[in-house]
Amino acid sequence: MKQLEIFFRTFWLACFLLSVSSRIQAADPYVSAMDSIEISLITCSPHEEIYSLYGHTAIRYHDLRNGQDLVFNYGVFNFKAPHFVTRFIFGKTDYELGVIPMEPFCKEYKRWGSAVYEQQLNLTAEEKMRIQLALSLNLRPENRVYRYNFFYDNCSTRPRDIIENNLKGELIPAPQQDERPSYREMIHELNNHHPWSSFGIDLLLGVRADLQTDYRQQEFLPLILMHHYDHTQVYANGEYRPLVSKRHTLVESGVQRIEKEFPLSPTFCAILLLAITIIISIFDWKRRSCSILFDVLLMLSSGLTGCLLFIMIFSEHPATSINLQLLIFNPLSLFFIPAVVRRKPTRYWQILSVCIILFYLGAFLQDYAEGMEIVALCLLIRLWIHYKNDK
Repeated sequence: MKQLEIFFRTFWLACFLLSVSSRIQAADPYVSAMDSIEISLITCSPHEEIYSLYGHTAIRYHDLRNGQDLVFNYGVFNFKAPHFVTRFIFGKTDYELGVIPMEPFCKEYKRWGSAVYEQQLNLTAEEKMRIQLALSLNLRPENRVYRYNFFYDNCSTRPRDIIENNLKGELIPAPQQDERPSYREMIHELNNHHPWSSFGIDLLLGVRADLQTDYRQQEFLPLILMHHYDHTQVYANGEYRPLVSKRHTLVESGVQRIEKEFPLSPTFCAILLLAITIIISIFDWKRRSCSILFDVLLMLSSGLTGCLLFIMIFSEHPATSINLQLLIFNPLSLFFIPAVVRRKPTRYWQILSVCIILFYLGAFLQDYAEGMEIVALCLLIRLWIHYKNDK
């Protein structure tokens, strides 16, 4: 969330209030004042901003005695920070724990048209105290920044861990079904209205994004975490109790403004490229020649895209390290462009033939971005034209 201005206005106030509360509780950890405190899991439905296509999770701390009502938000980042995009590509994006009052938090999501749900947690006085102390520790300057990772350590898993690590008892999840979708399949369900955003994400994600997820790994998505908590119990002192005492809607879903993307889908663009490739290749086959300019454009675009995918190998994002789309988007093609322009013999086409075969075999391991198989077919057709002419 882009709420740094509100965050800095309220940060020191929240620190002061929490530090006073901590000193009071240090003398008597089971003070009756804990009965006036409510701690809830807040879940926000997705909206159309690219950074919020998957929803959001936060923790609400509400003291009914003095009216203190704060939201602890692990999704604060500064998009204007130096080299933000570069750091994001390399997986070096730092997020922060911020605190804002509940009212402006809800107003912001209402403005976006997102629903806000509250699950009030069924906690003992000791558990509330432990969570309160954990949040106050996380607010310290040396602790509030963390290295964000979309699948493994994000604004949904952080609140979950704060809650679960401070429960006094065993967490009993609901009976688990056999469904084990991959990370890629799960995010596809939430960005299916944004084909080009989905294309870009699929282009960067590698084989590890297609691994099956277990029950806990699926909770990187806020809406799934909310659903799990609705059916979770805590076992302590020989008794079971539901983790969530009650759930209600703070903000109803509203009308969202959908930003227009490029009107043509990735598949349509790939088919268009295939049609152009077939037409040019037919002329080349009849003339027994090769359209060098077209081949250079293909090599240049695939090579530059391959440079980005190659860089992602060194990213801290674990799911981008092994990406089989590098086989057709290969940076090596850039080095063979001079030889192709001068019409000199080159091993580029032999290398490309091996890469295309491996690419199609790799489809059993990785789900490629939309239209990539068609792009590979375009390269295969150009490979065949050069083979026929060389022969």
